[in-house]
Amino acid sequence: MNTILLLVTYKLKQNTRSIFLDEIHNSGIIENIKQEAGFLRYDYYPDLKDGNTLLLVEEWATEECQQKHLQAPHMNKLKELKELYVLDTSVKKYCSKI
Repeated sequence: MNTILLLVTYKLKQNTRSIFLDEIHNSGIIENIKQEAGFLRYDYYPDLKDGNTLLLVEEWATEECQQKHLQAPHMNKLKELKELYVLDTSVKKYCSKI
């Protein structure tokens, strides 16, 4: 089985990182993601050197599960939040065999 690991780096608007994280937490998005088929990991990590950068590490059992995740209804809310707070996003994708 191939798992999919994504390293998503968000460059946020000045001084909005904690607001962005609070809104994600309070919206229930993470809880919904954890219920999705193929979910393995979805964790945010703040950059200690740059207060406007955030790393998301997400892992899925298969490519198909990750693609379905992107179509989930709660991802619309995340998209709205990103439009409010995120300036730039970069994604690195890795595949591994289990």
